[in-house]
Amino acid sequence: MLSLTALTLIGLGLLSIFAWRYFTIVKPDQGGSFDIALTGSPRFLNPVLTPANETDRNLDNLIFSSLMKYDGQGNLIPSAADKYAIGDNGKVYEVTLQKDIRWHDGQPLTTDDIIFTIQTIQNPDYKSPLLSLWQGVEVEKVDDLTVRFRIKGAFAPFIDNLTFGILPKHLWENIPASQFALHELNLKPIGSGPYKFTKLQKDSKGAVKVLTLNAFDKYFAGQTYISTINFKFYSTESDCYAAYKKGEVESFGFLSVKNFAELKNKPNHNLKIYSISLPRYFAVFFNQAQNKFLADKTIRQALAFATDKKTIIQEVFGGYGQEIDSPLVPGTIGYSDQIKKYDFAPEHAKNILAAAGWKDVDNDGVLEIGKNNEKLAISLTTVDWPELAQTASLLQKQWEQIGVKVNLNVKETSQAQSEIIKPRQYQALLFGEVLGIEPNFYSFWHSSQKKEAGFNLSLYENPTADKLISTAMEDFDNNSRSQKYRQIVNLITEDLPAIFLFSPDFLFGAKENVKGIDIKILDNSSSLFSQATNWYIDTERVLK
Repeated sequence: MLSLTALTLIGLGLLSIFAWRYFTIVKPDQGGSFDIALTGSPRFLNPVLTPANETDRNLDNLIFSSLMKYDGQGNLIPSAADKYAIGDNGKVYEVTLQKDIRWHDGQPLTTDDIIFTIQTIQNPDYKSPLLSLWQGVEVEKVDDLTVRFRIKGAFAPFIDNLTFGILPKHLWENIPASQFALHELNLKPIGSGPYKFTKLQKDSKGAVKVLTLNAFDKYFAGQTYISTINFKFYSTESDCYAAYKKGEVESFGFLSVKNFAELKNKPNHNLKIYSISLPRYFAVFFNQAQNKFLADKTIRQALAFATDKKTIIQEVFGGYGQEIDSPLVPGTIGYSDQIKKYDFAPEHAKNILAAAGWKDVDNDGVLEIGKNNEKLAISLTTVDWPELAQTASLLQKQWEQIGVKVNLNVKETSQAQSEIIKPRQYQALLFGEVLGIEPNFYSFWHSSQKKEAGFNLSLYENPTADKLISTAMEDFDNNSRSQKYRQIVNLITEDLPAIFLFSPDFLFGAKENVKGIDIKILDNSSSLFSQATNWYIDTERVLK
């Protein structure tokens, strides 16, 4: 009888467990703490100033809310905005806020805060990096929940500008421009985002080493799951990785291919790696005015056919990247793989050079042409980012295989910006451009942007492309605008002002106990934590 009773109780227990598991599901629960390593140190936790510092941008996505934001799949969605309407043929945008949005100090967020933020950005005394985006834009209050933007001409990508973080007017309005960047609110911010500032720790030199954020229980989109996030700051990515190995952190915002390769060789490292696409590419931009040989399309074609992108991606990025053949990358509006491509074909490159009259007269491996036997030589410039320096070295070897003498010029980043890139003092430039999900063809490829203030690094000029770029900017039909983008791409790939190389994946690592991370594409790397509202550590079982 005792045995039978015991077996019955065990059976009932097992049946209860089975029933509990059958009739319930596991759901995320609030709670838990998450330690994240970032390189650099926060300076301006203030969306008017943050675009100048990636560390600040990472944090701002958690502390401040914006009218619009990108999800982890590359879609632009309303955030603090409840809805928006476009009028006057694309010259007026009217945005309505969600109700009962609160600042972390309990005050209501209204359209007064939005207008104050825009006007601060527009005031050159505040030195906001966003100033150029908002020049000429009028903003007016309709009521406490509705704001109206007026722009001078129709501009379809304008809605993307509404991803700026909103400042609390009641805390900042009496702070003069001369004290704006110095105020303590830049390191002890009050926002309206999913996480609120709690505390910070500094070292003996005054540098911020740890910043703690707690979930905001009155966040308008609902309280997030992870209760506390501690950001710990280190000088380099290698220091972040070392901190993870020592157990100081559970994640770090960027993982290099070198450290990723080391992790792959270590079983049970407990770090889950996420490979994320970003709308960016790296290319070799030709300045045809600085080298007469590069003004010859045959030479540019030969260099394109001599470029082995697969090898570059494998050797430099461990295979974590995509080959890029145009100024659009997968995930951006208007992207299509049905374009002109210059696949790796070194023998074909040699043949088209030979057909153009190039010969190696003195057998030194470098081609010559003309009565004076001018040698085919170009200078390739890049910045001292290790991956780009390695890419430049590989390009040098690949191009020299077809008889081109390549002189490498690797410059320190800030020096390159001021002395090489802005004044356009280069022949061929290996550099990158960040597009955004809605590509900005105007900044990168319109002929008006050839001067140093613009980003037309190839000094590209094509009247047909200019016209298409202008009309596409005014086209609010996504399909029609996409078609125009494809026509622009076809012109650029045919003219070959640059050799498009690759788009490296963004590698992010977090311990396996952090769940809910579902990111395929981001508008930029600093938007990584904008998706943290969906992440969780603790779980609970609830009835189905």
